[in-house]
Amino acid sequence: MALSKLEYRAKRKVRIRKKILGTAERPRLSVYRSLRFIYAQLIDDLNKRTLASASSLKKGNGKGGNKVAAEEVGTLLAEKAKSLKISKVAFDRNGFLYHGQVKSLADAARKGGLEF
Repeated sequence: MALSKLEYRAKRKVRIRKKILGTAERPRLSVYRSLRFIYAQLIDDLNKRTLASASSLKKGNGKGGNKVAAEEVGTLLAEKAKSLKISKVAFDRNGFLYHGQVKSLADAARKGGLEF
């Protein structure tokens, strides 16, 4: 019996999360991609806190879940990280393939000054 897309993603997610842990000095940059929008968070796993977040969820914004919106989210999150004096993060693609929107968000975050 073949696994569904969600089951494959869940297996990838577990495999990735075994190796990645966010701290206050090096938080985890977690990416979530829904059908309509893309979200990103900086998470401190040791203290169980979200340090910063950004999303393409804006009222009146025509672009929600495309590469351009992902770039804007990556840039916005990098700016928020700079204001918190965070320069290094651990990238967590959350089981999604490193392609398309996820790659655009990561590239924009790197251009914004984040290292991962």
